[in-house]
Formats: sequence, structure tokens, C-alpha cells
Amino acid sequence: MSVQRVLLADGTVGWRVRWRDGGRGSRMNSRSFARKADAQAFDDELRRRRRLGDVATVVGSQDTLDQYVSETWAKTHAVTLARSTARTYAGLYDLHISPYLGQLKLAELTPEVIARWQAERLAAGAGRSSIHKTLMMLGGILQRAMESGRISRNPARLVRKVKRPRKKEVRPLAPATVEALRAVAGSRDAALISVLAYSGLRPQEALALRWRDIRERTLLVERAVSLGEESDTKTTAHRTVRLLAPLREDLLAWRMRSGRPRDRAAVFPGPEGRAWSKTSYDNWRGRNFDCALERAGVDHTTPYALRHSFASLLLHEGRSVIYVARQLGHDARLTLGTYGHVIDELDEAPRIPAEDAIRAARGTRCAIGVPSPADPERPADEAGA
Repeated sequence: MSVQRVLLADGTVGWRVRWRDGGRGSRMNSRSFARKADAQAFDDELRRRRRLGDVATVVGSQDTLDQYVSETWAKTHAVTLARSTARTYAGLYDLHISPYLGQLKLAELTPEVIARWQAERLAAGAGRSSIHKTLMMLGGILQRAMESGRISRNPARLVRKVKRPRKKEVRPLAPATVEALRAVAGSRDAALISVLAYSGLRPQEALALRWRDIRERTLLVERAVSLGEESDTKTTAHRTVRLLAPLREDLLAWRMRSGRPRDRAAVFPGPEGRAWSKTSYDNWRGRNFDCALERAGVDHTTPYALRHSFASLLLHEGRSVIYVARQLGHDARLTLGTYGHVIDELDEAPRIPAEDAIRAARGTRCAIGVPSPADPERPADEAGA
């Protein structure tokens, strides 16, 4: 280690500290300073850390957060994230972290600095959920920096995170309400509503279904790209979902009405037979789904929320939280947190098989003369997608 007087590229005089990470023959490192006092202080700190065996920490901590994220974290850790998660993280970092903390050195990111950043972002009007997620991401980044020896501790772990807003309790639609909604929809939309409400698929999963994915007793659900609607814990692999008999009948009727398409064809093709985009999905939701809600007199809900109806049907059967979680494609803790109030409500209720509950709702609809969604006289509104 040494401090040398050097002529910098802009013609000014500066000071450079040179050192080796290991013994003779190891790579030579250097760092330049404008003032000799700063270079000497850095050299002294390197000597002290070498005596303590901790040179990597003081060197690595001189990188700014932006430098570490762009040059190290993004190249070695971000690439392991799912594409949608990586996009979300990039957006949060660019919006909430880089403009405020990005130019700080890793060593300067103390718990107090991070806590002040959190308070200032909230005071500026940033959402509590967004800041909570951002701080979790920052903690993950700094954890990797700590594990690589760039910092001696993870300061984000010492910051008390803002509490996220309490989630609204989910209100699953009863089968009778689902059937009322299907009754005012066109044949394709009625079948799609059945898939959402009676198999628990997310909209992007339902729209990615192929006829070959429909088996005798199960649906094969592949991971699908996001359509921009709300989501929960991501599905990281394919799963199979129980195929209720009424839903199997609905899908068979829709296949016959569609001209018996081939197995590799999409069950619900997008406009002009193309894949669904976020725009086409948003158009379908606004023109078809929301209009069906209004015609059926159903309180506002979303296509995604229909999966809560499937969860409720399974819980009404007496199925375990683990079983329901596996069917929905997320973990048991999330299931318990989301449907805990439903479980409490059904605790003393008689167990009713899901298929019986659906058939009873359809029997009631027929008894009062509500037409079937497959009625050829019903105006088709599929073109609205």
C-alpha cells in the first residue's frame, strides 16, 4: 500500500492509493483522490483493516449504491428473478431509490439514513405498500452486498418498516351470483367466467389455456405472462387443478360451439385469433365483463377476484388450507391470511360438495326461467374484446 502523487486526466494534480488484495502476485488495485489528506486517510484505513483481516469491506463499501446495483447486483443476482419481478424491481428502484440513495456509498447507508429516506418518501405521498416493497427490495440488495464482504452488516434490517395498509377482506361470489353473471354473458364469456370462478385460475392463466390442457379430472396450468391485473405470490411452475364436473360440461359445450378446435388451439383465443395483450384484455374487461356485472346487478368486482369463489367452494367442502393453497398456486400462509375470515364463517357450517353447490345454483336459475348462456338467441358480445 502506498500514496502516490499523480497527474490526473484533466491536468490537475491528485493522489492515488495502490494496494493488493492478497500477497505478492495478486492483482493491484488503485483509487484516486483529489486531496492528499483523503488519500492518506484511506491508506491508513486499509492498513488498519489489513491488520484486522477486513480489507474487502472498506474497499467494497466505497462503491455507490447505483454502481453496485448496475455493475454487480444486476449482473449476478437480478438475472435470477422472474421477468415480471425484475421489471417491478427496476421500476421501484428507478422511482424510489436511485434519485435519493443511489449516489451514496454503501458505507454511508446507515439505518438512520434509510429510515429518513422511508419517512421522506411517505411524506412526499408515496404509497405505503410501494415503500414497504421497495424497502424489502433494498434489504435484499444490501444483504447480497454484505454476503460478498462489501459491508459488514445489512442496515436495512435494522429499520422498522412501514406497515402495509390492511387488505380488504375478500368477498367470494356465491355460485348463484356467478350463475347470474354467466346468464347475461355471451357463450365464450360465460365459459371463461366458469373457468375463473370454478377452477380458481388467474385471468392470465385462463387465457393461456389450450384444449390439450383440459384433462378428464384436472386442468394443467402453465405459467403465463402477466396481463397487468393484481396478483399474489407468483406461480413458478406448472400445476394441476381439480376439474369440477359442471365446469367440464361448460368447457365441452364451448368446444362444440367453437367448431371443435384442435388440441393445441387456445380455449379462449384473443381478438382475431391472436394472443391476448394487456390492451385487448383491458378492452374485454371494460366492454364485456363490467357490462355483464351491470346487467346482472352484481356489485363491482374483477375477473381476478372470481378465483376467491373457487377457494370458498373448496373451504365449504371442508378442504384443508394446504389443499386450497395448492389448487390456487400460492403458499399456505397467504391462503390463511386471505381466507381466514371465510374459514371462521364456515367453521360450524355443514359441508357441501362444490359440484352440488354449483348444480343447486343452476337449478335455481332454470326454475326462475333465466336463459342459458349458450342460448343461440342471446346476442353474442365476444366481438367487444
